[in-house]
This record gives sequence, C-alpha cells and structure tokens, in this order.
Amino acid sequence: MAEETCRLDVWLWRARFFKTRAMAAQVVGAGAIRLTRAGAQERVSRPAKTLHRGDELVFAFAGRLREVRVEAFGRRRGPPTEARALYSPLEDS
Repeated sequence: MAEETCRLDVWLWRARFFKTRAMAAQVVGAGAIRLTRAGAQERVSRPAKTLHRGDELVFAFAGRLREVRVEAFGRRRGPPTEARALYSPLEDS
C-alpha cells in the first residue's frame, strides 16, 4: 500500500533538495518554506509537518526560488531520476 503522507523534512531530503535531512529540518525550522494546500498558504516552521499529494511548496534552493507540487513520497532517498518523480515544477517558477 502506498503511503498517503510524509514528513516535510523527509520529503525534501528524499527529493534531493537538501543534502541531509538535518539541513532540510533546519531550513524548515527557520520558517523559510511556504506550503499551499487547498488554496490556503502558510509558512511552515515544523519539520514534522505532514505533506499530502498535491501540496505546493515555495522555498529558496541553490540561489533561486523553487515552486513545486508534491506528486509522490518515495520509500528512500534514491538516485536523481527517482527523486525528480517525487515533484513537478509549477509553471510560475
């Protein structure tokens, strides 16, 4: 059975936006990530925030602003091709 939710810091690490889970948790804890769910946007400051498929995230990564939609959660931190299947970039980014 596929997982229906995932922690935000774990998902960011699995999707290879951050090299370690601790780095992902630090960025989330600093309030540097915005989450949009069902049209409502909020600034997230808890690494344990639960993500659902279809959630949209906005954050700075590698010197640019990234806007992505969560498509899947994955079971591990796999190779980059597997990580790219976890999200889709939004048209605006």
